[in-house]
Amino acid sequence: MQVGRSLPFVLALLALLLGAKASWAACEGVEFQGQHFTACRFDLTKDKIGLYNLNSSGQPYGFFSTLSDELAGQGKRLAFAMNGGMYDEGLKPIGLYIEGGKTLHKLNRRNGAGNFHLKPNGVFFVKGSSGGVLETEAYAKSGIKPDFATQSGPMLVIDGAIHPKFSETGTSEKFRNGVGAIDASHVVFAISDEPVGFYDFAVFFRDGLKCRNALFLDGSISSLYAPELSRNDQFRALGPIIGVVQNQ
Repeated sequence: MQVGRSLPFVLALLALLLGAKASWAACEGVEFQGQHFTACRFDLTKDKIGLYNLNSSGQPYGFFSTLSDELAGQGKRLAFAMNGGMYDEGLKPIGLYIEGGKTLHKLNRRNGAGNFHLKPNGVFFVKGSSGGVLETEAYAKSGIKPDFATQSGPMLVIDGAIHPKFSETGTSEKFRNGVGAIDASHVVFAISDEPVGFYDFAVFFRDGLKCRNALFLDGSISSLYAPELSRNDQFRALGPIIGVVQNQ
C-alpha cells in the first residue's frame, strides 16, 4: 500500500462526500461593486425546489416557520426558502402559480400599475431536474408544462440584456430579491442586504451571478430562510414561498 498516493485519493473522496451534503448549505454573502447581497445557488439535479402557498387546511402559510413546522411533522426539513412572487390581500398569487403540476392561478398577461405589470414580466419554473426563467410571452409560447411555476415582475435580465425600462440613474432603492437561471440545471436566488435600485440589482444578476435571465420576486418584504446563516426573516406575512426541502 503506497500511503503517499492513497492519502490524496482519500481526501478527494472525503471532499466529494462533504460536497454532496454541502448542497443544502448553499447560501453565502456576496459583495459586488461595493454592494452586499446574499446568494443561494442550487443544482436542480440534486436539490428539489418546490412552491408552497396554502397549508393542509387551505390557509396561507404566511411565514417560513409555519411551513417549516408542517414539513417537520412530515419528517422533512426546510433547507431554504424565499418569498416567491406577488400576491393579493389574501396572500394568494396574482399571476401564474403551479404547484405539484396543478395550475392554481392562470398566467396573467393584463396591463396595469405596479412592479408586476412593468413589462416584460416573467415566470420562474421547475420541470423535473431542470428549470429556468422566461419572460411571460416566451413562456406562453414555449408549451412547457412545469411541476412548479410562479409569475412575477418585472424581469431583471432578458437574454443577457437589462430590462429596457430600468435607469442606471434611478433613485428608488429598496431591499429586493429575485431568481436567475445560470443554465438549465442551475438556478440562483439573491436578496440584497441593503437597499438597491432595479438597475444595480439586474447588473448583479447578469454580471455578478452570470445569469442570462433573471426575475424580480419582490421588494421591501423580501425575506430569506437560510438555516446555515441562522436567518429566518419574519417581517410580514408572505404569499407564495419557494422552498428547498429534504428528508430528515
